[in-house]
Amino acid sequence: MVDFSNYDPNIVGNPNNNIFGLPTNEEDARLIIVPVPWEVTVSYGAGTGRAPDAIFKASLQVDLFDPEFPDAWKEGYYMRTSDKKILLKSDFLRKEAELYIDYISKGDLVEANQFMTKTLREVNEGSNFLNGWVYDQTKALLEKNKLVGLLGGDHSTPLGFFKAIAEKHGAFGILQIDAHFDLRIAYEGFVYSHASIMYNALKEIPELERLVQVGIRDYGSDEWEYVKNSNFRVVTYFDKEIRTRQFEGETWKLIAEEIVSKLPDKVYISFDIDGLDRKLCPFTGTPVPGGLELEQVFYLFTKLLQSGKTIVGFDLNEVGIGGDTDWDANVGARALFKLCNLLVTSNS
Repeated sequence: MVDFSNYDPNIVGNPNNNIFGLPTNEEDARLIIVPVPWEVTVSYGAGTGRAPDAIFKASLQVDLFDPEFPDAWKEGYYMRTSDKKILLKSDFLRKEAELYIDYISKGDLVEANQFMTKTLREVNEGSNFLNGWVYDQTKALLEKNKLVGLLGGDHSTPLGFFKAIAEKHGAFGILQIDAHFDLRIAYEGFVYSHASIMYNALKEIPELERLVQVGIRDYGSDEWEYVKNSNFRVVTYFDKEIRTRQFEGETWKLIAEEIVSKLPDKVYISFDIDGLDRKLCPFTGTPVPGGLELEQVFYLFTKLLQSGKTIVGFDLNEVGIGGDTDWDANVGARALFKLCNLLVTSNS
């Protein structure tokens, strides 16, 4: 346990300290944040691979006093340094993937081009490596009874963490905040595409009892067919459906409580920042009009906590980089702080 007896939480954030300016170390902190600087398969805008470092910097501007969880930070939060080898591997394979995506977008056959066949194989091998790396990192921490959060990077990053969670906790559910289903099968030929994360999780992790998705508003007919045929293993709350219900008089309290009721006793939160209104994440990789307010999502999280269900882990992904004010990182840092507070409070 970190000794904060002589620490003033109201001072300016010290950049020589750790996340949120806290003077923490990995050994003593209750919650460890694992940054994953990876964005190989992003299919539109890039930049999220460098989000962990930007969020770390922005976190120094976050006040530690959260009136909902005033003392949660005293459990100790520690963020590991981003692994530069992972980032370099991501940068290299991202360039390869961009050439491949441009090639297939014109209707050319991959089989007819040896270079593109090799590129596809290398990207898939790289993504498989990343899954194993994330699994190893998070499994080791869970075995030490640490609470763990993952900070991406694109939304392909948490699959290995899901598997480590399943081994540690057994049956669990995922609450997914997102603009997209992420149920594509090997999107663009990439088996572990960011657009395929939930399909892969449902396929490869039998302990995943149910996936509850909130904010969905951009998807393919194949994904919708998958949801309809999932026997309610996937339950979706579309952005349009939520808005219509509210327009017709239902409260967000009622809808949020209904969403929570669909989840099993152990819940993992997977937060793709593009689930929010774009004004809160203008440089996210695949923005879609519409979306949730941050306080709306926080309210849902509070209802989850109040339900008595246990939050077992989280990831925050797809935070973009750009602009003069680092607005995306600022919002991302505040979302990260709330997720940390929720996780430690749920496991107190």
